[in-house]
Amino acid sequence: MEKKSILFVCMGNICRSPMAEGIMHRLVEERELNAFFKIDSAGTIGYHEGELPDPRMRKHAAARGYELTHRSRPIRTSDFDRFDLIIGMDDNNIAVLEREAPSPEAQAKIHRMAEFFTKADIDHVPDPYYGGSAGFDLVIDLLEDGCENLLNSLTKN
Repeated sequence: MEKKSILFVCMGNICRSPMAEGIMHRLVEERELNAFFKIDSAGTIGYHEGELPDPRMRKHAAARGYELTHRSRPIRTSDFDRFDLIIGMDDNNIAVLEREAPSPEAQAKIHRMAEFFTKADIDHVPDPYYGGSAGFDLVIDLLEDGCENLLNSLTKN
């Protein structure tokens, strides 16, 4: 199997994208595919650069056995060369990624996380930052489903 690199992107890189990164790391590890995947996350803004994920997201993640240790960082132009897939969480993230993409080939790497949902009829991963506890659980549910299907699509052969 050819090595694949995946970058998950949300706005601040403190809720949705580090959660997706954590879920994908676990799935890859469980299937003993670590040697075939490079997984990271970034934000469309650098406001939280260097910070750990939101404490509420870490709490909800820990309740499901995930430990989120990623430090927030903004997306860089070099990411479009370094990653095979760049997965945005919502339309705003996708719009920023499309504007930042340095070429048509780079734009072709951009996908919506919702493309990989099978259990929910929703076209984005909602930002839980300003909501309550249920929003964090919904995000994890959506991302567990989406990451599982993304990984399945990349390991079919």
